[in-house]
Amino acid sequence: MQYNTSELCDFYADLIDVVDPIFCNYGGRSSFAGKVVTLKCFEHLGLINELVATYGTGKVLVIDGGGSTRRALIDLGIAQCAANNGWEGIVCYGSVRDVDALDGVDIGIQALGAIPVGASEQNIGETDMAINFAGVTLLPDDYIYADNTGIILSPEALEIASSMA
Repeated sequence: MQYNTSELCDFYADLIDVVDPIFCNYGGRSSFAGKVVTLKCFEHLGLINELVATYGTGKVLVIDGGGSTRRALIDLGIAQCAANNGWEGIVCYGSVRDVDALDGVDIGIQALGAIPVGASEQNIGETDMAINFAGVTLLPDDYIYADNTGIILSPEALEIASSMA
């Protein structure tokens, strides 16, 4: 399904929060949405590997990577594993790598930028907690909607009319 964050903002202005426009779109889907699963980690991707290996249909992994642009938290292997397990998308307050290859993976990815250096494989971080970045607080079980225009957040699933999708 395609989502139009501009129309969702117009219709649900009093319900949603808008994420600061600091993200770039990667991956094979230009829009995605789902229930938020949170992870906080800094330059370590071990827990990311564990989460994307789980069932993800209807979910979006939101990673607070501390805004680091020194090491990539998302690479082709992580993106492909997430897509294979049904994840709708990944929002990463950090960096990606393998940009050209990510475009061919059926998953939406939003991140700050790209760098060729990968992150550590250590399992350091925390899951299922409130995280703060880009002007919003994201809670587990919030709903997130993303497209080329931006990212919005809602405490509940938004009803999407066929004219908005």
